[in-house]
Amino acid sequence: MPDLKITTITHNDARTHFVSTATVNWVILQDQTGVTLIDGGYPGHADAVLEALSRIGSASQEIRGALLTHAHVDHLGGIARLRRDYSFDVFADPAEVTHARRDYLEQADASTIAPLAYRPAVVGWLGRIVRLGALDKDGIPDTQAFLDPSTLPGSPVPVPTPGHTRGHSAFLSGDGEVLISGDSMISGHPIAKQSGPQCLGHTFTHDVATNEASVAALADLDSVVVMPGHGPMLCGAVGTFVEQALTRPTD
Repeated sequence: MPDLKITTITHNDARTHFVSTATVNWVILQDQTGVTLIDGGYPGHADAVLEALSRIGSASQEIRGALLTHAHVDHLGGIARLRRDYSFDVFADPAEVTHARRDYLEQADASTIAPLAYRPAVVGWLGRIVRLGALDKDGIPDTQAFLDPSTLPGSPVPVPTPGHTRGHSAFLSGDGEVLISGDSMISGHPIAKQSGPQCLGHTFTHDVATNEASVAALADLDSVVVMPGHGPMLCGAVGTFVEQALTRPTD
């Protein structure tokens, strides 16, 4: 898996691993009690998740749970595929649970992507993600709401960031040093016209104005590392990244 890269932030006895690929990223929280997945890529990334666990000295038997920033197929799919063979609980923001269970589907489709299809980068990207299972509509029927965030496996702190989906959630780890931003704020995308901190536009976002308000609120955090759902990891003051994301044009 040549495009699989892992960057690790260590805090006391715990580690936050940023797993990046050419199409999407996910995060693994690791301590002495096991590992927690935060997202898991496309369905076709299930083996890559297992490979990432192996590289950090862990294994599927140590998964104590999984958290979803949101229920788009490129974040839920790998976890849904792993659940066919392994038993662990999956949690999401209460407003995202029915999306994860596929009571409804709130993500880009042919009608929203078609206006961008004239761009060569979009055609290549579509080819890659279809092979990874982008058309898979399976959910995780027993997704649970994290009604008491203090009980979440891995002890991350959820930060509500609705907008990209109506129940999108970011997470803090490492005593707040690390912000796992999901798709509320990213740092790049295979079809983005620019790199750097940015918000996804109307093509991929349920409510752009709400997402921008959620991202603006992140400026109050003390995090100095941002692990986004797409693009490279960011190191620096989160307020600076928020300002850049909100002033950078989308789509």
